[in-house]
Amino acid sequence: MQTIRIDRLSHLLQTLAFCLVVASLKAYFEPGKAYAVSLVYSIAIGTCIWALIDFGRDRIDPGSATGWPRGWRSVLLLMVSIPSGFVVGITLGDRWFGWSSWQEWPSHRLLDSLMLTVVASAVISYFFYSRGRSAGLLRRAAEARRDANEARLKLLEAQLEPHMLFNTLANLRVLIATDAPRAEAMLDHLVAYLRATLDGARAAWHPLADEYARLDDYLALMAVRMGERLAYSLELPPALGKARIPPLLLQPLVENAIRHGLEPQLAGGRVDVTTTLEDGRIRIVVSDTGRGLGKGLQQPGFGTRQVYERLATAWGEAADVRFLPLEPQGTRVVIRLPISDRK
Repeated sequence: MQTIRIDRLSHLLQTLAFCLVVASLKAYFEPGKAYAVSLVYSIAIGTCIWALIDFGRDRIDPGSATGWPRGWRSVLLLMVSIPSGFVVGITLGDRWFGWSSWQEWPSHRLLDSLMLTVVASAVISYFFYSRGRSAGLLRRAAEARRDANEARLKLLEAQLEPHMLFNTLANLRVLIATDAPRAEAMLDHLVAYLRATLDGARAAWHPLADEYARLDDYLALMAVRMGERLAYSLELPPALGKARIPPLLLQPLVENAIRHGLEPQLAGGRVDVTTTLEDGRIRIVVSDTGRGLGKGLQQPGFGTRQVYERLATAWGEAADVRFLPLEPQGTRVVIRLPISDRK
């Protein structure tokens, strides 16, 4: 509604400016005619035609993407609005000056004024229509890009979840044969993780707090399998818990830290995930004490590529991710992204 009001006010101001130009041209080509008379009639006629067209187009075809009626309805609107606005505008001008143009003006003068009004109204109406059409095309293009990005995020998420699930089931199969109690505990955590995943499956975005809850379930799954070889911590300030990100954005980073960093080490290690606010942006750090970049992530794996692609799809250049080595060993992944309130 606010956009419609601003658009309507913009049309009115541009119409008034166009009326000033028409009045000036008329006074220039008819030197004996008072400029004030031309100005009053031009503004009165232009404002009446603007009101009839601008309010009429919303009621005749409110669903039009360009803001103008489609097909014959647009022609009908102009054919009705221009003569009607001309008559009403002339009448208002007559009342302003206290005379009757219909009686005092010769018929050819009225006809010339009507023709000038038709031409001027057609020109400015086409100008408004062209701008509305261009704005509509840009709006549809933006909606198409947004829909494509949402679909791509869903596709990436759909590819990622089976990847994590298959790895977990493979580990569960080994534990069933070797340690039934731990396998049972691992299955309980898997059920909790899948329930949370299915609950959020309908949304392309979810709160950062929900992402941390999923990480907690996943790390609990890994802790059952790795035992004392895995330690972890998750730190999220309550104020940032409502910030929204695509589901499973951090999952592959934590999974890579365990698979490529900690599991190959006999002693295991720890994974830490922290979120802070830095210069008005969210800063998420996933660090581990594993084998490090030189011995672990030689090439970007499936999950790592997913992170790059999902950040680019969701935020473009407004988000970035960096992989850094830790001393004496380990890896730190730093993600910076805007604060988002998307649904």
